Parts: sequence; C-alpha cells; structure tokens
Amino acid sequence: MPFAMSTQTDPIPDYTPRHLGVRSSAPIDEVDRIPWSGGRVTVCLDCEEFTSLCPVTGQPDFGALTVRYEPAGWLVESKSLKLYLMRYRNRGAFNEALVDEMAEDLFGQLQPRWIEVTGRFNSRGGIAITVTARRPAATGAGGEAAHAAS
Repeated sequence: MPFAMSTQTDPIPDYTPRHLGVRSSAPIDEVDRIPWSGGRVTVCLDCEEFTSLCPVTGQPDFGALTVRYEPAGWLVESKSLKLYLMRYRNRGAFNEALVDEMAEDLFGQLQPRWIEVTGRFNSRGGIAITVTARRPAATGAGGEAAHAAS
C-alpha cells in the first residue's frame, strides 16, 4: 500500500522530523528520511538555485541540480535536502567532484535501489558544464537489485 499523507492526529510510524516545521537555516550533513513502503516509483527533486565556489578563483558557481532515485525504504524530506545542499554554498570544489560526492553521500543515506544526481552549471568563460553521477544498488546473483526482494 502506498504511503498516505498523514495529519497531525495520524503520525507517520518511526518518523520524527528534525527539520520539518522547525525554523532552521544552518547547513546540515544528514537529510531526514521518511519511511516508504509503497510500490516502485521514481522520485525527482529539482533544485534550481544551487551555488558553490570555484576552487581556483573563489567566485560563485551557479547551477541547478536534479536528484532522481527509486526508494527502497526511505524518501528524502525536501526541507532537509535544501539544508543539506546549503553545505556546499561556501565550499570551493570542482563541479564534477561535488556532484559525485552528493550521489555517493545521498546513496549511503537513503539506500535507494538507484540514485542519479545531475548538476547543470551556468556558463563560465563560454562553457557550461553538466555532470551526472549514478549509483546503482548492489545486484544479487540474478542481476536483480538486492533491495528488490526485501
């Protein structure tokens, strides 16, 4: 049965949000996870206002991020994802390294069947950069995702 929206009188079992409904603006290292027991769906989160710093010049790099994944047991809570992405705002790193790190980190935190993070960075010096990092779930003997049977 798909996850149904709950009300204040119908709390989600095993879910205590740390950031939802709380005034917070500081960057975080771990996203909040919402339990998922529904069917196979693809979740797509578009973050149109991503910024980081160029590691060479220290100037801001502007872009957009898309996080796509197939949940196996957890959904990401969107406010916590926003706070998570803020941790990159004042960090100097190459776009490719940032996207790769996010894919690895979110894959570890959410444990989805697969995840794909795409960064589309605005043009600097006439060249725009698009980076995609994918992390598939571990596969079992028959090539099936290990989480598919659970």
